[in-house]
Amino acid sequence: MRRLFGSFYHIHRKNLKFLQNQKWVCRNMATTTTVAPPTTKKIVVIMGATGSGKSKLSIDLATRFFTSEIINSDKIQISKGLDITTNKISINERGGVVHHLLGEFSGPELFSPSDFRHTADNRITDIINRRKLPLIVGGSNSFIYALLSNQFNPGVDVFDELNPVQCISKELRYHCCFIWVDVFIPVLNRYLFQRVDEMMDSGMYEELEEFFEKNGFSDRNTGIRKAIGVPEMEGYFRNLKNCTTVQEKCRLYDEAVREIKENTKELAEKQIWKIQRLKESGWDLQKVDATEALRAKMSPENSEIPATEIWERQVVIPSMKIVKQFLLE
Repeated sequence: MRRLFGSFYHIHRKNLKFLQNQKWVCRNMATTTTVAPPTTKKIVVIMGATGSGKSKLSIDLATRFFTSEIINSDKIQISKGLDITTNKISINERGGVVHHLLGEFSGPELFSPSDFRHTADNRITDIINRRKLPLIVGGSNSFIYALLSNQFNPGVDVFDELNPVQCISKELRYHCCFIWVDVFIPVLNRYLFQRVDEMMDSGMYEELEEFFEKNGFSDRNTGIRKAIGVPEMEGYFRNLKNCTTVQEKCRLYDEAVREIKENTKELAEKQIWKIQRLKESGWDLQKVDATEALRAKMSPENSEIPATEIWERQVVIPSMKIVKQFLLE
């Protein structure tokens, strides 16, 4: 695949220049090219439902095309702990790219949108001052709106269906390039269900077992306890001692996993609805479709083209072009 796209990459990475007055660093194959950024802060925002491939795309862009740092905008992943349950990108998967606000904070309550607005803005300024491109990556659209809106009012939930779409501010305080990684919902749901099984097999069960042994059970889901998987498995561990047979334990486990899958599916649907609402309000979201790449990843035996190649053609390359054009503006 590298040979197939090698010449294409060379053409589009070479001598990327922006006619501005400060300095950015963009990748040019194995070297870097110094170019000029705009006076207004330019950032790239990668949006999409959970499981759509936002993190993977951000790493592809940051390691191969644009010298970047990533700011996590997933409100659950900002909290420390439960790395498997909260599906934080692992150190190995980060490819050496610096990640901000990923597992940095702990406390009884989650970060608020206002907290994120202030903290992420400071990180953006720092990243730009160091001649790098900030990539905002995550599924919490309330955080993204709080950060970007020029007229943010923490007392108004712009994603409340009772509020008209006109309440969403179209005035942004940065120059933004939005990439929406979209997946056909039935395909996404199938992948999310498969991912839950893989997470449970990869240590999520043991991670949560240790968490409850250390922290005990609670009648209130606060802080990281709000993460999908925690309340569902808390019910399982609470009642496990009452099971007298293996069959009862299996039924209890299966019910907890089913709830995790359904709640993950519901989360994805809510995220997509919020993104569509932002687009309807006038936000310039540019969509890339990861459906076929995800389909091939789940069923490689049914795909004539490898999932990695489809991802490259239909997600990575279009996204690279979008960002490149944005930086040239």
